[in-house]
Amino acid sequence: MDKEHVKGTVDKAKGAVKETVGKMTGDKQMQAEGQFDKAKGEARKAVGDVKDAIRKS
Repeated sequence: MDKEHVKGTVDKAKGAVKETVGKMTGDKQMQAEGQFDKAKGEARKAVGDVKDAIRKS
């Protein structure tokens, strides 16, 4: 697991928390930020997967 995977996991977790808090408080902006952070986390994990595939080749 490289640093992109770790950063992706952190972003996804942070996004999930923000999204949940946004839903609970009715804060649409925080909810949207959470969804964005989760998507950013997925993208970072995908980059990490590509880097892993390149290293294995």
